[in-house]
This record gives sequence, C-alpha cells and structure tokens, in this order.
Amino acid sequence: MTRIGVIIGSTRPGRHGDRVARWVRDLAAEHAGERDLAAEHGGDKAEFELVDVKDFGLPLLDEPVPARMAPGTRPHTRRWAERIGPCDAFVVVTPEYNSAPPASLTNAIDYLYEEWGGKPVGYVGYGIHGAVMAVQKLRAQAGLLRMADIGPQVALSLREDFVAFTEFRPRESHAGEVRGMIDELLAWARALGPLRSTSRAAV
Repeated sequence: MTRIGVIIGSTRPGRHGDRVARWVRDLAAEHAGERDLAAEHGGDKAEFELVDVKDFGLPLLDEPVPARMAPGTRPHTRRWAERIGPCDAFVVVTPEYNSAPPASLTNAIDYLYEEWGGKPVGYVGYGIHGAVMAVQKLRAQAGLLRMADIGPQVALSLREDFVAFTEFRPRESHAGEVRGMIDELLAWARALGPLRSTSRAAV
C-alpha cells in the first residue's frame, strides 16, 4: 500500500484549503481506480488521506532541539510524527500569504525531519496568482529535508477558479493537471521505496 497524505496547510478561519484538498483527494482516488494504478505500480495499491495541520494544534515550534538533530519529545510533536511517518508521498495544498506559504504550514514542516526524507511531494496552490511563489519557497525547503519535489504543480486562481473569491469551482483543465501530478508522484514513490525502507529500519 502506497499512502499519500494530502496536507491542508492553512489553519485560518474561512480557509479554502479543506475544500481544495478534498477535491484533490477525490480526483486522485478516482484516477487511481480508473487507471488501475495498483497494477501499473508493481501491484501496490494507492491510498489518499487528508492530513489537516489544524487537527494537531501545533504551537510555534517549541522543541528545544532541532528535528534534524533528534526527534521531538513533546506530545503534540509525537502525534504529528506518527501521522506523517507512515505516509510514502505527499500533496501539499497551500495558499499564498504575502508571497509565502502560511506560517502554520512551515511551522508544521519544521517540527519533523526523518519523517519527510525519501518521499516525493507535489503541490496544489491557490491564490491570486496560483500561489506559485509560495510553492517555490516550499520546494527549496523540501530539498533540505531530502524530499523529491516533483515538477508538475496545480495553480488555482482565486479570480478564475472561485466564484466571487469564495465558492470553489475549478476549471476542468485542472482535473487533468491533478491526474498528471498523481501519476508522477506515484512513480517517484515507487522508485524511492528502497530509500524509505532503509531510513525506517534505521529509526
């Protein structure tokens, strides 16, 4: 089983991220079933799960030792690590605030290190310009965490994919972009499997 976590990065009241993430998850699951991706990826089935940063109540990073040096010890860190660790790949759903991803998302990423390594990640951004600048910053962070950030990304416009900036109604072309991203994400997840197995055995 290949487990893909669809991460909702925004915790803001009135956010759009939960609706966007559900759309991504449902499209991905439907696509996996239609194309029989289990057969295409070595008999491995794909499972898509929502991972909502808001559910974990993470305070501003409060671990005394950086995650790269040692695993966190606080209860909220452990709960977050237990949710992220079993995933084999991620789709990060992010808005853009002042040309950057939300602090809630970068804070959550900073809590962990080993749990991210050897895993591919794709991005779905939403904002006035599709959150492309926020995604660029997340790509730089992913490399330092030993993640494989794949090329395809989905850029949703608040002007063109939301009615009156509120009702999520994505253009049909984005569905194909999500499917293409999922194809590449699963291919990378399979290729990086031995690296993840080595990392997990060492923990």
